Amino acid sequence: MQELKERIERHINQLSEFTATPENGTTRLTYSVEDLQARNYIKDTMKEYGLQVREDGYGNIFGKLDGTLINAPSVIIGSHFDSVPNGGAYDGPAGVIAGLEVAGLFVKNNVAPRYPLEVVALVEEEGSRFGGGLMGSRGMMGLLSDEGFRSLRDRDGISTEEAMVKIGLDPSLPRRRDPKTMKAFLELHIEQGPILEEKNIPIGVVEAIVGLTQLEITIQGQAGHAGTTPMDRRADALVAAATIITQLPAFAVEEGQGTVITTGRLNVFPNGANVIPNKVVFTVDIRSGKEQNVLNVIEKTKALIHSVCNDNIQTSVDQLLYIQPKQFNERITSLLKKQSEELNIQYCSINSGAGHDAMVFSDYTDVGMLFIPSRDGLSHCPEEWSDSVHLENAIHILFEAAKRLTESEG
Repeated sequence: MQELKERIERHINQLSEFTATPENGTTRLTYSVEDLQARNYIKDTMKEYGLQVREDGYGNIFGKLDGTLINAPSVIIGSHFDSVPNGGAYDGPAGVIAGLEVAGLFVKNNVAPRYPLEVVALVEEEGSRFGGGLMGSRGMMGLLSDEGFRSLRDRDGISTEEAMVKIGLDPSLPRRRDPKTMKAFLELHIEQGPILEEKNIPIGVVEAIVGLTQLEITIQGQAGHAGTTPMDRRADALVAAATIITQLPAFAVEEGQGTVITTGRLNVFPNGANVIPNKVVFTVDIRSGKEQNVLNVIEKTKALIHSVCNDNIQTSVDQLLYIQPKQFNERITSLLKKQSEELNIQYCSINSGAGHDAMVFSDYTDVGMLFIPSRDGLSHCPEEWSDSVHLENAIHILFEAAKRLTESEG
């Protein structure tokens, strides 16, 4: 088992080197140079483990171990490999590594599956470059149109297809995946919260994921000189945005039941020290375990945004992402619990407050998900860390579950 632990740590350490911010966390944006470096490492490892490697028109990476059944649907294991700016080394890559090592155990133990096993490394789950998030999984399942994909731009105005071509990817490759080719999807992820560590429990079997939406708000005002424009003549977009942003937290508090709201990105134009801002673009992230809570806060947020409009201030709201709360497949969840028990690994049931690719796939195939503890509950920061022993435990559980799923008819 020491060999597996060492491989896990080697993978984590190697992938963490592919960052645009050395010594300050992992910054690996989709279709960046760092993406290409990580991509090549993942593909090389897939080939080393005897998998057939391909990419789709989004740049998602697949490594396949054929089954004995012809044209049978695959059991898929994986996660994403992009990051937030200055994030950690485990959010996403831990799940990709788990998929790689499960496939490695199949090969090492001469397990010949009846149904194919596939490892997947997905792009743009975080939405850090092109917004919205879950792009790789949403695109695969047809929730993102070709036109919508092509129209996406990063902060520098670079399109998705331009960015793909720049690192040698082919956007003309097939993008969508027929759900009939997916027998099940399994994902491992770090918890990104404190519950498992506080309970001293090494495995969380995820029962459900909260619903979430992401809004992009644009406030349009009028630029002017900071010294010569009287206060009563100003159309300050930043003041209008601040009026909105400071009132948003109260909506979540009023809604209760674990509802949360976050303003995560704020861009001010023209961003000069002596210029009245003429435009502000910011995001609002709303999450709750109950869909009605999300809908209520969306309605209140839109009403608030509309209230700041006048002859000089104009506003618009774009909904970048909307996903309902997801309950995971009971059969897969029970299987993961059973394998934990048989391996004598303590677990507890847990819900996820973060969105994951698994929630997209859950509408199209049977899905199961495991969490491992995050030290101090920290994530999306350089201090993010999870114990390789916990990751090893999860890999063994997923290996046993994948063996049964690739063997059984159900």
